[in-house]
Amino acid sequence: MEAERLIAAGRHALAESRTALDIVAEAWQAQALAQAIGSHLALCGPLELRSEARGLSEIGGGRGVVDHSALRTGGPRAARLTEVGDARVALTALGVLLGEVGIALVGVACATDEEGLYWQCIEAIDAADESSDRVRGMLRRLAVRERDRPPDAARERAGPAGPS
Repeated sequence: MEAERLIAAGRHALAESRTALDIVAEAWQAQALAQAIGSHLALCGPLELRSEARGLSEIGGGRGVVDHSALRTGGPRAARLTEVGDARVALTALGVLLGEVGIALVGVACATDEEGLYWQCIEAIDAADESSDRVRGMLRRLAVRERDRPPDAARERAGPAGPS
């Protein structure tokens, strides 16, 4: 499945989450998707993104947020990732999802009296924040690439715009 569709599914599932554990499970899902997109871009993405993408693919591995979440959600949604069509569009959407996850987790952390859940939220917030930083870095690299790209050859042949 294409990255943008999986991200949209994640945003919808997060919005529909009604319990603290559902929100934490969706945070795990978003992090797994960020890792999968990072892995995909590290292998198949633009050369200037590959190092940053590799870093994204490694964030959050082994953190406690995955312990019970996979059982609640039927496995990682990210396992269905088959392509990242437009890296800029996918990374922009992923950044939005990670921001929404962070906000939802802050709400859970502030509302819980359970110490284990609180620390699980803090770890997940850290992972979402670190992933967001990587995503923003990749988007900056893409913007530089676009800025430095030579003008379109068709535009060059047409000459300057305006009356002659």
